[in-house]
Amino acid sequence: MKAFIIDKYKSKDGGRIGEVPVPEPKAGEVLVEIYATGINLLDSKIRSGEFKIILPYKIPFILGHDLAGVVTKVGIGVRRFKVGDEVYARPADHHIGTFAEFIAVKEADLALKPSDLSMEEAASVPLVGLTAWQALIEKGNLKRGQKVFIQAGSGGVGTFAIQLAKHLGATVATTTSAANTQLVKNLGADVVIDYRKDDFEKILSGYDLVLNSQNAKTLEKSLRILKPGGKLISISGPPDPEFAAEIGAAWYVKLFMRILSATTRKKAKKLNVDYSFLFMKANGSQLADITSLINAGIIRPVMDKVFPFQAIKEAITYVESGRAKGKVVVKVK
Repeated sequence: MKAFIIDKYKSKDGGRIGEVPVPEPKAGEVLVEIYATGINLLDSKIRSGEFKIILPYKIPFILGHDLAGVVTKVGIGVRRFKVGDEVYARPADHHIGTFAEFIAVKEADLALKPSDLSMEEAASVPLVGLTAWQALIEKGNLKRGQKVFIQAGSGGVGTFAIQLAKHLGATVATTTSAANTQLVKNLGADVVIDYRKDDFEKILSGYDLVLNSQNAKTLEKSLRILKPGGKLISISGPPDPEFAAEIGAAWYVKLFMRILSATTRKKAKKLNVDYSFLFMKANGSQLADITSLINAGIIRPVMDKVFPFQAIKEAITYVESGRAKGKVVVKVK
């Protein structure tokens, strides 16, 4: 099968398309023929070795964290899926590899594809959908009537998180460029701030929750718009001691993360707000809940461009540019 392979971190060629054997599903796994895959900034960070300390992948490996496709084979013990099912997933860490024609995925990571979505639309959902779900619902415990600030509203996570927050009954503020104002308003944003000319810290105050996806300066300002007892959940770092314990990190990694997040945690404590880092996890059950919302018309995926498989490097470069509105997808079949 064809696959996009990383032979070396920070390689000049940025990875290559090559031939590898079709995987055989183990017990509890499902073999999926991939029709489409989503591109995420996470793919770029892993390719460059930026996340090597958190996710040490053995070279060579196949990149990719989003898939939509069809079940072609099931391993021993699989009960929820059968050959011919249309499915989608964000495979678990250390089991990634969706930039390929086939992948063996744990049954627990899979969900049935939303019925009205194309394969390309479905492939745009898992990672950003699960990130929004785990930030707003699992960690943030967002309630009706609360106020949430979602940064970069026109991005992959932002476009999904705005819709989910509105469904939960929250008031949503976001940042974007003037060109994307109508897009985020249509998704449900109540307060839209043009980050190129306005300072959100001067406009927003008394917020219950912030979903941070930007740099350290933006994070610090975001802590100050929270009301006492409010929460900031960051998907862009710095990783904290709780996350280090969660992944069973070695003592020196735990120490490194403690030092890395010390200043942020100190500032949060001084302001009487909570800071936590989120590195989303694969979860087929949560993805099934997301499927229900999509099938009910409550959430719709936002896609920017669809690239052919042979242009996968160009697709990653486009995502790295930060210009994408919603998600970028690669058509595999």
